[in-house]
This record gives sequence, structure tokens and C-alpha cells, in this order.
Amino acid sequence: MTISVHRLHESLGAEIRGIDLSRPLDDTSFATIATAFLDHQVIVLRGQQLPPERHIALTRRFGNPEIHILEQFHLVGHHEILVLSNRKHADGTPVGLEDAGRYWHTDVSFWPEPSTASLLYSLEVPPEGGDTMFTNQYAAYDALPDELRRQLDGRRLLHGLNRVVAPKFTDEQLARVVPVSHPAFRTHPGTGRKAVFAGAFAMGIEGMTDAAARPILDALYAHCGEDRFRYVHRWRAGDLVMWDNRCVLHHATPFDPAYARHMHRTTVSGGRPI
Repeated sequence: MTISVHRLHESLGAEIRGIDLSRPLDDTSFATIATAFLDHQVIVLRGQQLPPERHIALTRRFGNPEIHILEQFHLVGHHEILVLSNRKHADGTPVGLEDAGRYWHTDVSFWPEPSTASLLYSLEVPPEGGDTMFTNQYAAYDALPDELRRQLDGRRLLHGLNRVVAPKFTDEQLARVVPVSHPAFRTHPGTGRKAVFAGAFAMGIEGMTDAAARPILDALYAHCGEDRFRYVHRWRAGDLVMWDNRCVLHHATPFDPAYARHMHRTTVSGGRPI
């Protein structure tokens, strides 16, 4: 089958057709994915049969799989995979992380070396809702209002966690996350382009009081999530979606909990933003 790449939105996103991820990737297929990933920031491969071993193997082609701090939601036997699910075990305890990411964020930016990429595979999805929204942070940087750019140019944002954005973390897990500073505007190592690096985990501005920083961060958050930068992915079972955490924010939407939303996610370890 011929491999082809189809743009999904004028701002970001592309669907790749003609690749079967249930089989080991040949070099040509991998090169297509890697190029589309840099060109479009979010890539979609639909109708996949992706057992955990293949999911992890694909992740390794891009770098070392990251082991998520929420070990209680790791897939049994495959700790590289974080389960996102509203299913329950027989005793009523959650199978996975139920309500992850219902705010604009980039994955694990609260670590000194945040994730390069995330790969999310859908096993079961509700008939409506439970979408994932993505925004292009290259475009957000290019369109920054002059005053916001002036306020943040050369600044570093403090990324961390609290109970508002991380309600499923245990006290011990929260204690392991020490606020870390990253540049407000980072340079992508693969493209050389500038992107805003912020989101809900950016809770302060280095060298500024909370009172002074809050209105600036609120304005940045609102700007980065604007519709003009946004692609909304409406999930089907069997979708594999991969996004670039270095230049993309994402946000999950609500859905009727009477229906199951069950997914597997891996992330690729990254480097320090510059």
C-alpha cells in the first residue's frame, strides 16, 4: 500500500496512511513518520492494531521510553505504558488515570528534562466527547502580542504540580516534584524554530512575585489556547496519535462517563529546553 501524508488542519496535524504499525517498521516507513512529525507536530495513524510490545518498540525508535511517576496506573507487565481509562476494577478502584489533562499542558514539563513526544493509542472511545485538542506553539510564539513578548522575553517559567492539576498524585509523588525553571520561549532542536513553552504546569515566573506573575501567565495561557492555533482530534478506536511536546500543547475534553474511554500512552524522554 502506498504511504501518503494528508494535512488535517492549517495550523498543525497530519494523517499518515499506508503504514501498518502491528509490524516492525522498515526504514522508509519510519522516515515518513519522523519527517511528518517534525513538519506537522501532531500525526495520526488510524485503524491500527498495536499490542503493547509494538507500541513500546515504536516509542524506542524515537528515544528512550519514559517511565511515568504514576506507577499505580502502569500497564501490568509493561511499565513503559501509562493507562488512561475510566474503567474500574472489580473492587471499584480505577484501572487507569481517569481525567488526565483537562487543561492546556505539555507532558511532564515539571521535570528538568520534559518529554520529547507522546504516543497515545485508543482501545475504546465514547461515541462523542473525550476529544483531544492540540495547539501549535510555534504559531503562538509568532503571534504573541508585543506587550506579552516584552514581559516574557528572556524569562524562565517555574513548572510544578499541585492538587488542582494533579489530583490523582499521592502525597509522596507530589513531594518528588520540585519546581523547575524552563525558558518561556524554547528553541526546537530539530527545526531551530522558537515556540512558547508554558501550559498549566507553568505556575510562576522566575524572579517575580506570584501577584506580578499571575496576570502574565493567565494572558499567556489564554493566548496559547486560541482557536486559530488549534486542531481537535476526534478519536476512533485504533487511532495512534503522536505529538511533539516541545512545540504543542494539548487538552482533553469531557465525555459521558457512562461510556468507556480506554487508552495506552507512552512518552519519549527528552532533554533540557533551551
